[in-house]
Amino acid sequence: MKAAKGIVFKFGDNVDTDVIIPARYLNSSDPAELAAHCMEDIDKDFIKNVKKGDIIVADKNFGCGSSREHAPIAIKAAGVSCVIAETFARIFYRNAINIGLPIIECKEAAREIENGDEVSVNFDTGVITDITKNTTYQGQAFPEFMQKIIAAEGLVNYINQK
Repeated sequence: MKAAKGIVFKFGDNVDTDVIIPARYLNSSDPAELAAHCMEDIDKDFIKNVKKGDIIVADKNFGCGSSREHAPIAIKAAGVSCVIAETFARIFYRNAINIGLPIIECKEAAREIENGDEVSVNFDTGVITDITKNTTYQGQAFPEFMQKIIAAEGLVNYINQK
């Protein structure tokens, strides 16, 4: 499986799905339209500043709130290559894998990595490297079947390939 490398956008605890993609935009299922409003209620300049490959790092309970699949779709369509958090809401975790958005839990990385740091993530090993600070962290590596789902860009594509 591939690796990710990008600049970090850092968020705190309990970033809920209503902040990731505000409910007023849920009338669309178009990934590009959702991406255009990703994180705007917590960081109005996020979509202007995020570049393909960048990484979100957050503290505890990222993706809490409703079970909407729109949230990980918006993040992925915005170009984010990975989300690292101390913990994820279980439904967000499941939805992220289902749509092929790599997410990694790592308490130390979530606490120590700062906004603007350059970070790389090896999805095979779970190793997270803060290039800016020259530090590494051991995140939870994906099991092989989850790597295949993410590599296929989501569960539906994975099943259709079989």
